[in-house]
Amino acid sequence: MSLAAGRPVIAIPGPSPVPDRVLAAAHRASPDIYGEELADLNLLVMGQLKRLAGTQAHLAPYIGNGHAAWEAAGANIFNGGDRALALTSGHFGRSWAQQMEQMGVAVELLDFGNGPADPDMLARRLAEDKAGAIKAVMVCQIDTATGVMADIPALRDAMGSHGALLAVDAIASLGCAPMMMDDWGVDVLISASQKGMMCPPGTSFVWFSDKAAARGRTSLTTPYWDWHLRAGAEALWRFWGGTPPVQQIYALDEALRMILDEEGLFAVWARHAALARAVWAAADAWGEGGTGIRLSVDDPAARASSVTAMSVPGADVLRAWVAAHCGVTLGVGLGAEQPENALRVAHMGHANAAMMLAALGAMQAGMAALGIPHGPGGLDAAARVLAEPA
Repeated sequence: MSLAAGRPVIAIPGPSPVPDRVLAAAHRASPDIYGEELADLNLLVMGQLKRLAGTQAHLAPYIGNGHAAWEAAGANIFNGGDRALALTSGHFGRSWAQQMEQMGVAVELLDFGNGPADPDMLARRLAEDKAGAIKAVMVCQIDTATGVMADIPALRDAMGSHGALLAVDAIASLGCAPMMMDDWGVDVLISASQKGMMCPPGTSFVWFSDKAAARGRTSLTTPYWDWHLRAGAEALWRFWGGTPPVQQIYALDEALRMILDEEGLFAVWARHAALARAVWAAADAWGEGGTGIRLSVDDPAARASSVTAMSVPGADVLRAWVAAHCGVTLGVGLGAEQPENALRVAHMGHANAAMMLAALGAMQAGMAALGIPHGPGGLDAAARVLAEPA
């Protein structure tokens, strides 16, 4: 017998659960794509996306996932052969760097393993770059694989007066953790629709500062990826490089109103932080007594508010059990040294306390059923965190 019938609980770090309201908003026929109604709604959505990122900077939208946004940013930041400095803390930071290399950019890595980027190391490296060969510093605010969160303001301060652009991947963080692009001095910001924005995958976005725009077109800028054409668009089709993603625009409108105008961005950030602390508390309790269950990131200040990575002996078997018997889907141990003994629990976007307790309860039931050693009180520890005053 399986107990999985019922509404599934999706706790993977993207695509995250889409609210029913957002699905309903998208579930409509396309209007006249040359009419004013959709064009006006698109402009409204662009303004909301700037609010979400804390910026008045330029914004170029693209039809595609986060990898598309990586390519769009690279095609506008770099000439072939330019040097980039990538600060990596996991699989996705390294993947971004690799994609830039495949585009012809000379990428230098400062790899921090499962830890956050060190501002002092960045400052020392840039101080050595007397000729200004490094054109951009690239960093993931949250690496979705390790659940490491970088301190973006500290990294910006560490760059000092060096002329490199600061390019930040906020795919797993925007709408989940604080991001104030203008106040923090971020030059290029990258994100996508399928995580904190609570929408289906398929649209991605690149915000860029006047400093980044001043680079002009590069040897890698093709007409489709040219962010100047999109950010300075007047016609709707020009924003999207052709036919607009109509249903996505409706979905984004609904989701961004939920985030910005109903719950409020500060409350959204606080909710994500509380859900994350509950997951951490459960994992710490399960790890008592040397069971081998442990969080991948030791420092709570460097842990993501959107996804938690952990080591669990027999994680692959546990993931299969909770899916088959409880209807709960957990994330794979992407990039872990022993992926079969690692998993990720997402708490991003359309997630609440009941959903997290369901995921954690299924995990605890699975550990009991499978004989995976774990300390007692994981659910109690999570519940205590969730009971704290807001």
